[in-house]
Amino acid sequence: MAHRDERLRGGTRTEPPPGGPASGRRALRPAPRATAAWVWTVVGLGALMTGIAVGHGLLIAAGLVAAGVGGQLFDPGNRRGRRPGHRTAA
Repeated sequence: MAHRDERLRGGTRTEPPPGGPASGRRALRPAPRATAAWVWTVVGLGALMTGIAVGHGLLIAAGLVAAGVGGQLFDPGNRRGRRPGHRTAA
């Protein structure tokens, strides 16, 4: 895993990154992926709680699956199209 160590040791920055808090720009809206993650999670947890309250197993299972999809969308390292062991050019 030497390639990851080299990127982490990249050096210190003397100026803030563009678009950071010190640049005076307003923060951007969340990415559509983050919005979708929140929507899937909230809908899934709502279905799960409704299924528990009603006592309906299929609704509980669907809520768990939807909440799981939302949880997977929060992971920034999980990108579609990447194969295990496939490295992208840095």
